Amino acid sequence: MDPISQGTVGAAFAQSSANKNNIVKISVIGFIAGMAPDLDVFIRSSTDPILFLEYHRQFTHSLFFIPFGALMVTFFLYPLFRKTMSLKTVYLASFLGYATHGLIDACTSYGTLLFWPFSNERVTWNNISIVDPLFTIPILILTGTAIKTRKRLFSFFAIGWVAFYLSLGFVQYERALSALNELAYSRGHNPERLTLKPSFGNLILWKSIYQHEENFYIDAIRTVRSSTWCRGESVGIFDYQRHLPNLNKDSQQKKDIERFRWFSQDYLGFDKEKNLVTDIRYSMIPNQIAPMWGLVIDDQRDINEHAIWWASRGLEQGQLDVFKQMLIGKNCRDSALAL
Repeated sequence: MDPISQGTVGAAFAQSSANKNNIVKISVIGFIAGMAPDLDVFIRSSTDPILFLEYHRQFTHSLFFIPFGALMVTFFLYPLFRKTMSLKTVYLASFLGYATHGLIDACTSYGTLLFWPFSNERVTWNNISIVDPLFTIPILILTGTAIKTRKRLFSFFAIGWVAFYLSLGFVQYERALSALNELAYSRGHNPERLTLKPSFGNLILWKSIYQHEENFYIDAIRTVRSSTWCRGESVGIFDYQRHLPNLNKDSQQKKDIERFRWFSQDYLGFDKEKNLVTDIRYSMIPNQIAPMWGLVIDDQRDINEHAIWWASRGLEQGQLDVFKQMLIGKNCRDSALAL
């Protein structure tokens, strides 16, 4: 999730170990520890565009790295608090803050290596958006109230909100999943693979993707009291023979595509206009294919040259208006699924 959310959740959990005399300092430690795993974003290369994808949410986010990550945060912060808190107190706050990060990230659709080094599976529970103000703002208010009143009771309320909202995300996921299956069957399709992810900042509007034969079908599903769907688009599954028949099988670009396949959990499409291998899980509008990132492939490049990383995250006013209409159900009303 975004750094503010991670830091705030870390502060809330660290506060649960505080007393009224040190709750402010414990909150600071928890906030910093909650963000610390994302320091892995600095692991990148100017020549290898896939390196940062491989290391972000890798070892620093693993459950098995938590004690060591917390220890690193402790060694960094303890000199600042040694006059008023013991090493054990600082470590406990760091541990509680750090431990939340990987688990919260795994609730998103990006993929987190929770079980590194024993598994390279990118864990994705898909029950919350990467940025969700409805999740974060109440936690900010409650942790702030705990600091102001010096009562950790409010930190437990914040933890309760975390548990409630993430549980609600799982409930909404299951409801959207039922709608997705019904949608696919109504088309005469038998989904071979499928995935769902909440759209930006909410648990109401979901991006749905399923595979049928050689195509991915992308739609938006809105679920409140009942579920409706917004018809989307389809795209052919990326295939070397069909899309890049001239690409050297021993080239670095092909290796990069395979690394990108692992990152995207094999949800790869292809944009012929840009010669772009895309991650179809992500788009600004949930029922559209238009990618947010991908690899530009040029089969004329040297065999040892990397593919070119491409990203586009701009949101035009027209797109924003479409998103808002879908969120309130205007574009989905005509195709209701009575569940």
